[in-house]
Amino acid sequence: MESAGQFDYIIVGAGSAGCVLANRLTQDPGVQVLLIEAGGRDDYVWIHIPVGYLHCIDNPRTDWLFRTEPDAGLGGRSLLYPRGKVLGGSSSINGMIYMRGQACDYDHWADVTGDASWRWDHVLPLFRKSEDHYRGASDYHGAGGEWRVEKQRLSWEILDAFRDAAEQTGIPKTDDFNRGDNLGCGYFEVNQRRGIRWNTAKAFLRPAAQRPNLTLMTGCHVERLLIDAEEGGAMCRGVQFTGGGTRWTAHATRETLLCAGAIGSPQILQLSGIGPAAGLQRAGVTPVLDAPGVGENLQDHLQLRMVFRIQGAKTLNAMTRNWYGKLRIGLEYALFQSGPMSMAPSQLGAFARSHPEEPTPNLQYHVQPLSLERFGEPLHPFPAFTASVCNLRPTSRGHVRIASGDAYAPPKITPMYLNTPEDRRVACAALGLTRRIAAAPALSRYAPEEYKPGIHYRTDEELAEAAGSIGTTIFHPVGTCRMGRAGDPLAVVDSQLRVNGVAGLRVVDASVMPTITSGNTNSPVIMIAEKAAQWLRSETRRAAG
Repeated sequence: MESAGQFDYIIVGAGSAGCVLANRLTQDPGVQVLLIEAGGRDDYVWIHIPVGYLHCIDNPRTDWLFRTEPDAGLGGRSLLYPRGKVLGGSSSINGMIYMRGQACDYDHWADVTGDASWRWDHVLPLFRKSEDHYRGASDYHGAGGEWRVEKQRLSWEILDAFRDAAEQTGIPKTDDFNRGDNLGCGYFEVNQRRGIRWNTAKAFLRPAAQRPNLTLMTGCHVERLLIDAEEGGAMCRGVQFTGGGTRWTAHATRETLLCAGAIGSPQILQLSGIGPAAGLQRAGVTPVLDAPGVGENLQDHLQLRMVFRIQGAKTLNAMTRNWYGKLRIGLEYALFQSGPMSMAPSQLGAFARSHPEEPTPNLQYHVQPLSLERFGEPLHPFPAFTASVCNLRPTSRGHVRIASGDAYAPPKITPMYLNTPEDRRVACAALGLTRRIAAAPALSRYAPEEYKPGIHYRTDEELAEAAGSIGTTIFHPVGTCRMGRAGDPLAVVDSQLRVNGVAGLRVVDASVMPTITSGNTNSPVIMIAEKAAQWLRSETRRAAG
């Protein structure tokens, strides 16, 4: 076993959180940082062309290729569960949508943890710190930061009509989803720079990589943390990993920062003996610390994809039907970085209430001028649009558990979608609201006809069945190492993301969220990493003097 050396900080995972931490920590020239990434460099051309997510998901070059366990709420189906395995992590393969969530999300985190610093008013400056918004600085947006936010470079007649129909159904128009209350309908803003994907590897890691105090190792798979049992707890000394055919160890003098995501972080903790003791023993791992919350509390947004056939409007289905249409699309992007190849997977968004008594929006729409049976299959041969709607505050809770002590075996991912009456109730209401939007006057000239799931689903029982048949992940897993108050037996980390019972170890990624944010989760992870970096740098300054 070779030694990779000794560092002040070791960061496991060069995804969104890891890239931010590498940047912020190496701004101090006296700090030595090791960043370990299982995937390769982000030099695959399809990462950078926005529509290239179609080539990155379910591709071993960029994706971990996870699948869920068969899910009873989905009629026993198993889902593809994409997670980025490349520099930039999931920001290199995701939908590029810039979304913070709602103020109430963060106020709830503050209540759950007893730490007021998680309130919206306190995290908003962190969002603004890293942001470079195309409109410039304002009370809600930042300028000059690393995380570029731009408006999309195309619009669609059918989506404009959907927006008008949503307004007629009681969902007002908005031009900004990121002011703390995202009620409304409008085009999403995206993490792009002039029609090219802007991932966290470009934004944060590329500047840090020029600094001599960052060591970056790619193609390196972390097998376990180096944990020393101590009286009253444990101490993390570093990591053991393989790369280039060699097994390595690396040691951290200050802290190891686990940034492997909502699937990878609980997996690594469990492989290291930190997790539910009985479950670890069944998997053949000797428990070091009985931590029953590790891998529990999995939450995700389940999107219900409704498809409507239409007449008289341009959609991507028709534009890609022959070689001439595809050639025109390719030339437009090559010459101007615009057109369908610059599209985020979803262009139009909407936030609404499933029921009038909801205090804030609890539904999110992703609306697309295209349709297909399932991801990876060809577009339908008829013009159509897709209105995907998800419950932003699911009450179902799943889990992530290792099946064995083999660090290279995928964990068992069990989301438990639609596992509660409340989630089924919201799903039924969401399908009903989508039908009302489709029936609004603004869409009537396109004669929308429901193709999926189909008008034969009518009763609540039938609609719940339909939700299970069309539901799929929208790639937002969180919560599996959640933070909480002292004394909470299921809290994995405290409000400053330190692993309970293990000194020298923090988790910094989506897994620490106690509850899922009301929207896309990538930019909230960047905020979490900004917050962790502030704590770490503050502790360094105190230690220095």
